[in-house]
Amino acid sequence: MDRSELLENWLKQQVPGIPHTLAPASADASFRRYFRVSLPDRSLIVMDAPPEHEDCRPFLHVAALFRDAGVHVPHVLAQDLESGFLLLTDLGNTTYLDALNGNEALADPLYRAAAAALVKIQLASRPSALPDYDEALLQREVQLFPDWYVSKHLRSALSGSQAEALHGVLALIVRNSLAQPKVFVHRDYHSRNLMVNGDEPGILDFQDAVYGPVTYDLVSLFKDAYIQWEEERVLDWVIRYWEKAKKAGLPVASDFAGFYRDFEWMGAQRHIKVLGIFARLYHRDGKDGYLKDMPLVMAYLRKTCERYRELHPLLKLLDEV
Repeated sequence: MDRSELLENWLKQQVPGIPHTLAPASADASFRRYFRVSLPDRSLIVMDAPPEHEDCRPFLHVAALFRDAGVHVPHVLAQDLESGFLLLTDLGNTTYLDALNGNEALADPLYRAAAAALVKIQLASRPSALPDYDEALLQREVQLFPDWYVSKHLRSALSGSQAEALHGVLALIVRNSLAQPKVFVHRDYHSRNLMVNGDEPGILDFQDAVYGPVTYDLVSLFKDAYIQWEEERVLDWVIRYWEKAKKAGLPVASDFAGFYRDFEWMGAQRHIKVLGIFARLYHRDGKDGYLKDMPLVMAYLRKTCERYRELHPLLKLLDEV
């Protein structure tokens, strides 16, 4: 029996005797698939996470943590961990990206709501509740850049001096990430994972959450790989978040200039990682949908490298390769 049949049989047990239709709900960069179940009076979401590739338990754990924090995540209505199926409440089908592409005037209220929800998540933070965003994980992430973006995507072999320069800059970036105060980190807090759902965003795709740098999710949100905003507007949003976070007692830098530098350097780490991930999705997994988003990610990275003298060797390398 293939997974489609398994899923349909399991679903029939959850909604016995109720007529329903099943349709793809969203694409995912992993092996997970999501389907919308349309019932006569409502819709639900089924997550199909093949257990040989995915583990549903982190999703359940983080969902509980975030729900306790007071933010809007799907409720789990039924689960079969052995088969890798979850039945969830439906947070709608309008992502922030969908809404903002159609109406830029929504940006301020939507991003205000997203920043407020982020503060709630961060206020609930405590050590050991989630895996640490430690040096090993940060190193694995930045290594995706030389391995997949430079070698596989650009088909470029770094010289000894280039490799040394890259290693030096990546070490500085990782050190900055590790030095930042730690909070709960969603890790993909951006316009494709935030749903327009009343006054507060519906939050999805949080199963990889960790305990790490306070600026990480802010960078995901405001230097989004899928939508771009003017720098002045981003600066205004970041200031508003920083003021709100400071007032709430979150461990943000007391000096905004220092906080913004951390934000930008965190962005460098994320964008280096994302370029590697997008290259890997294409070359290893045959998913070419992310190639169109690479230029924006590279533009973010180059702009940050231009601003900070310590990152100039990376800018030089980008010019060379």
